[in-house]
Amino acid sequence: MKYHLHVFGCQMNEADAQRVGSELEKIGLTYTDHARDADVIVLDTCVVRQSAEDKAYSYLTTLKPLKQQRPETIVSVMGCMVGVKGNAALKKQFPWVDVFMAPSETAPLVNFMRQREAFALLEQETRHRFAIQDGDLILPSHERGNLVAAHVPIVYGCSHACTFCIIPFRRGVERSRPIGDIAREVRSLAEQGVKEITLLGQIVDRYGKDFDAGPDLSDLLRVINGIDGIARIRFLTSHPNWMTDKLLDTAAELPKVCEHIEVPVQAGHDE
Repeated sequence: MKYHLHVFGCQMNEADAQRVGSELEKIGLTYTDHARDADVIVLDTCVVRQSAEDKAYSYLTTLKPLKQQRPETIVSVMGCMVGVKGNAALKKQFPWVDVFMAPSETAPLVNFMRQREAFALLEQETRHRFAIQDGDLILPSHERGNLVAAHVPIVYGCSHACTFCIIPFRRGVERSRPIGDIAREVRSLAEQGVKEITLLGQIVDRYGKDFDAGPDLSDLLRVINGIDGIARIRFLTSHPNWMTDKLLDTAAELPKVCEHIEVPVQAGHDE
């Protein structure tokens, strides 16, 4: 059985799609470049630009005849077009879509697939054969050993609610991932040949601000810097309001952190 991923949008969407691919690999599916050959098709969407939204609508329309010809094919839509609160209008417009998922979600699709006996049996066989544990990140077979750089989300959502930005309404409020989960994911990627890690967040230097006296981005960089196999570390996107001396000193000190900080120009000030 095979799956296909079609992604519009930012690096966070690419990372989300990779995590979906990992879950499907655990079930026992293999990746295909062609939707027509897939048993499961996942579209990851973006609404930051109208052009990306238009492309997603167009792509969904092309899937209708495929679904009519092969009704057993599972079609799933995720990302900012769905949003954290769902999208009733989208479900009504595209009734041939089986599963709608909020950004960074994987469970609705996996649970839907487990209701089908063929997928449930395949997952049992695959997990037993490869001793797969919950939380493992498995790269698609065509990337395993070939992927040099990977994106790892560390902060989901945003709580700033800037007037020009739709992200908080689509990806929800800011949520930092536990440092142990991130480290385990990076180790798994290193074991599969990845050399460069880019840590992602809408405002990445706010990592840990939602924890009570928990680790911050500087602490996380030190943990990642100590993981064998990783040669380069980047992080984006930063905001000058949260760029501390501690973070700058840590980035300068650690040998694996690249001499590169991405800061949005609109965060500047004329004075």
